[in-house]
Amino acid sequence: MINVKTILDYLLSQDSESEILEFKEAKNNFDLNKLGKYFSALSNEANLMDKEDAWLVFGIKDRDKSIIGTNFRNSNTKLHSLKAEIANKTTHRITFKQIYEINTQEKRVILFQIPSAPSGIPVAWAGHYYGRDGEELNALNLEELERIRTQNRENDWSIGICNQATISDLSKEAIIKARKLYAIKNPNLHNNIKLWDDITFLNKAKLCIKGKITRTAILLLGKPESEHFISPAVAKISWILKDRDNIEKDYAHFSCPFLLNIEEVYKKIRNLKYRYLPEGSLFPDEVDSYDPYIIREALNNCIAHQDYTLGGKINVTENEESLLIFSNMGSFIPQSVENVITSDAPEAQYRNRFLSNAMVSLNMIDTIGSGIKRMFFIQKKKFFPLPEYTITNKQVKVVITGKVLDIKYAKKLAQMPELNLNDIILLDKVQKHNSLNDEEIKQLRQKKLIF
Repeated sequence: MINVKTILDYLLSQDSESEILEFKEAKNNFDLNKLGKYFSALSNEANLMDKEDAWLVFGIKDRDKSIIGTNFRNSNTKLHSLKAEIANKTTHRITFKQIYEINTQEKRVILFQIPSAPSGIPVAWAGHYYGRDGEELNALNLEELERIRTQNRENDWSIGICNQATISDLSKEAIIKARKLYAIKNPNLHNNIKLWDDITFLNKAKLCIKGKITRTAILLLGKPESEHFISPAVAKISWILKDRDNIEKDYAHFSCPFLLNIEEVYKKIRNLKYRYLPEGSLFPDEVDSYDPYIIREALNNCIAHQDYTLGGKINVTENEESLLIFSNMGSFIPQSVENVITSDAPEAQYRNRFLSNAMVSLNMIDTIGSGIKRMFFIQKKKFFPLPEYTITNKQVKVVITGKVLDIKYAKKLAQMPELNLNDIILLDKVQKHNSLNDEEIKQLRQKKLIF
């Protein structure tokens, strides 16, 4: 757990403010628009300096760093509502990682932890990009803006060539499976595919480049012993079964070829039948706890969007409370699930574009932006809680619940089929006791969904 006092002491020990550190007195108030500009600037500068976070501190004199205290938003509710207020006007709704309050020398100090702008995505406030020149707040200059924007284009890890690898390092069974999937995706090429040798097929399917073995080919088709070609990255998926006390009961680890081993992971998951409480004809009698599409979509998304440069593995954790948790390393480039659902369109940027294109060609994922949205609709149709995403700069986690969580919520969905997905997302927050901002509360009250 973070030690706020230690962080404050460290920040105060710095010789001066910098591009990623700002002190403000904010004795009683601070303009929201100015706060948003500082958020944009500090986030962008953290990216340019390759730092995970930047810090904005209220209650400190910026000249001599003396502690004077602040009365800014004394209410805990009002203080933490800043997260939503900032998100409403930033790129992809990026907001504070955390807001900390601490009393030191009997004076209140607030620390705002600001995440680094995601790779390739500069952060704007109200449509404008800000940066810092030393302690000065300015518009982000063009060179810095382009430096951030080109990060993903320059650093597609998945397209890298494994110079020592040959086709003999790929699994024959995986290549056969890939051919079948490619033929399903491209039925008009069915007869041609039969005539292609393996190298030609791998080039056509965007797994290899001019016969050279890529990291993507190793991940999806490589023999287990070929994993060393992508070191220090790893090709690992771990399935873990936990009991009600969160104690491990069973586990298994899977390496490449991912194309075959995603089926082995799927077989490990205990997809039990869920029986609804008897409610007349309101509910069907019995359904699978987890829809097969959701399992495959979530797992394939982990593979496609994993940041392999971090050296971590993909985890699939199952517990006896009907929860299935998928996690992968790396930030969520669209920044919020709401962005993906509302845009319903292909992503403009991908962390692993070459890998994603290969997975599309093998019918593992799509690029029309509908996969996550379909997951939400499947859960909604079963009256189950919607998928819940937890997003940080280094990890994306999605929780799938395989049962009805709140019977009142389920009845509300059954009785009001006209509800749109946005309304359902907000109601889902209510049943999970997650916080709502003022605008969301207003929206639900106007439709008489809450009182």
